Amino acid sequence: MSGFRGTPRRRKALPEGEFEAAIVDLAEDGRGVARIDGKVCFIHGALPGETVKFRYTRVHRDADEGETAQVLTASPDRVEPPCAHFGVCGGCALQHLAPGAQIALKQRQMLEALRRIGKVEPESVAAPITGPTLGYRRRARLGAKYVDKRGTALVGFRERASPFLAALESCQVLDPRVGRKLQALGECISQLSIRRDLPQIEIASAGDGPADGPVALVLRVLKPPSDSDRERLSQLARDHGFTLYLQSGGPNSVAPLTPPAPGLLYDPDGGRDRLRFLPTDFIQVNGPVSRQAVRQAIDWLDPAPGAAVLELFCGLGNFSVPLARRGARVTAVEGDAGLVDRARANAQVAGLEVLFHTADLFQPRPEAPWRQGSYDAVLLDPPRAGAEAMMPVIGALRPARVVYVSCHPGTLARDAGLLVHEHGYRLARAGVMDMFPHTTHVESMVLFERD
Repeated sequence: MSGFRGTPRRRKALPEGEFEAAIVDLAEDGRGVARIDGKVCFIHGALPGETVKFRYTRVHRDADEGETAQVLTASPDRVEPPCAHFGVCGGCALQHLAPGAQIALKQRQMLEALRRIGKVEPESVAAPITGPTLGYRRRARLGAKYVDKRGTALVGFRERASPFLAALESCQVLDPRVGRKLQALGECISQLSIRRDLPQIEIASAGDGPADGPVALVLRVLKPPSDSDRERLSQLARDHGFTLYLQSGGPNSVAPLTPPAPGLLYDPDGGRDRLRFLPTDFIQVNGPVSRQAVRQAIDWLDPAPGAAVLELFCGLGNFSVPLARRGARVTAVEGDAGLVDRARANAQVAGLEVLFHTADLFQPRPEAPWRQGSYDAVLLDPPRAGAEAMMPVIGALRPARVVYVSCHPGTLARDAGLLVHEHGYRLARAGVMDMFPHTTHVESMVLFERD
């Protein structure tokens, strides 16, 4: 049966030339917001308080898009981007905005989400947790692609609003042990027989500098490397101090290029404990900010010696081990069995007793053993999806304090509204953490208390 497909929708013609606009706000993705003849226009490269000339790049029914052509009146918060690739590379969105203004923007976004979505207001706002704004990324996933016209491989992040890799000489936000070596990586890949079959490099840095441990690079390979490929990669590792792994399939296929590989370790809170992790495990990208966050979370919980603390989404034990070191009786729950095994081993190496459980925290079972006890406090650090299913569980457990560490203000606000309006908690404190400077990611921490 034949069907009528209709006439393809044509993209609206763009207004030609440059137009002037006053920027009144900053969108969550870092673009300036203007209102032109009553219609919103999102303008890349513009900041609140500025007057700019811009060119239209898209016209939609509800809102338009544009690109700054000239800044006529600059914001006092405008700074020179530290990276020459800013504006082309899509890895950063806010390098033209002063770091203090960036974190103020993120605090405002968190508070607005709490008000608008959760209908809640914190009783107090904590000072932001900040740290280094450059060279901070110890975890990242980079693209790699051999480009015939260039005769070399590109390694880095994708171009802004594009599927193509940006041609980067270096990256200012990556651990400099990698960020300054992108061209060396590309040159090595270009010499491999599998140069067209190596699409991704995952970075995992131990510690925060050369004295703290190795830098692991996991190379995603679609074909097995030849013997000569292995030798070239081994030479790359020797020249630049990398520990290389190959990944031919899923996470279980990751194996060191030259076994045995040195262990990867980091300290969660600046104390004596070290947590071991695999190069594909999740750890927070910004070590100095993460350590402050762990200390703040424990301070906010303020567990007395022997207090019973339930930790949800515990991962490798980032909070579990410091909490146990503080003297709390910790029960920790995580959905990934491999992470639970490694968290248990980390606690054992530290000489600490933590009771770990593997459980699906998005579909919790009422009979789960970790739900049968009573707890003085709960700490949770869920993924971007939040922890909606955990709110009635926490409400039923009735801990006196709950600390929620969030990487998405929208799901945090949703869950906060549930705890406050349905389960009898007060939103006592809220604060943001600058885990991802120069990006629009908003990380935050909130404290709930029950009277």
